[in-house]
Amino acid sequence: MPSDEGAEQGGIVGTCYADEARVERKRIVAHRQVGERTFRLRLDAPVIAAGSFPGQFAMLRIPDRVDPLLARPLAIYDTFHSADDTEPRGAARTRRYADFLYLVHGKFTTALTALPAGAELEIWGPLGNGFRRLPPVDHLVLVAGGIGQTALLAVGRAALAGGASRVTLCWGARQAGYLADADDFRRAGIDVHLATLDGSAGVRGTVIDLLDRVFAPGSGVRPGHVASCGPEPMMAAVAHWSAGRGVGCTVSLETPMACGIGICFTCVAPIRDAAGGWDYRRTCVEGPVFDATAVVWPGEEGAG
Repeated sequence: MPSDEGAEQGGIVGTCYADEARVERKRIVAHRQVGERTFRLRLDAPVIAAGSFPGQFAMLRIPDRVDPLLARPLAIYDTFHSADDTEPRGAARTRRYADFLYLVHGKFTTALTALPAGAELEIWGPLGNGFRRLPPVDHLVLVAGGIGQTALLAVGRAALAGGASRVTLCWGARQAGYLADADDFRRAGIDVHLATLDGSAGVRGTVIDLLDRVFAPGSGVRPGHVASCGPEPMMAAVAHWSAGRGVGCTVSLETPMACGIGICFTCVAPIRDAAGGWDYRRTCVEGPVFDATAVVWPGEEGAG
């Protein structure tokens, strides 16, 4: 079992899953484009699939390559019992296959798109604290920006299985082509609301505009808690939106990282402590999930 670090950061007790991480080569069983510059990758990775929980990630690297050299973190989007995902989920079956959704952005993801089924990737995980300490609420609201939905599907499923009567996804993107596999959330029993900057799907505007519309005064709908992932400016806006309504908010930071196991210190983020000060914390180990009120967002006092 992972060792408990015993230090509480932003209201979340960190557990060092990096202690158990080991590098393995795993086979790609499916790889396809699902949206604008968006691909879905399935690996035969039993350790990742069976041992992960909502909000965790894995580090992936293309073997035998020096360019790109470093691994990249990808959220564990979904897990399955069978390679073709036709078998029903169930606690009695061991999950074996892990899905990752990624947006083509740089050298690594561009090279990744060329790998066919049957190729292998180096992978280590599951890593990060994940959404382990969300409060039990009747209505959980998931707020995603860009590719941030990848960290939230399993969160919504877990909330519904744990007693929430309603889970709502509010997801904003540049245009409709980037809203890949939104039906995964609908099939899970999650209410889906969309926003695009160009108005090609859902509400025209930002995800904050969408939140204002879904939870407008007089709507009779109120979130019990918000869980969010996406670009930092968007999450900062979601944090302030939630605070202004007296609603708790938990965020999964997308800070770039190189190792995923706390060695390189490239992924640090400014996090407040219980005494009111702040210090840099490693997103890969103490995070990536933090209470939104603990994060020192850009422009706030102490942000560096």
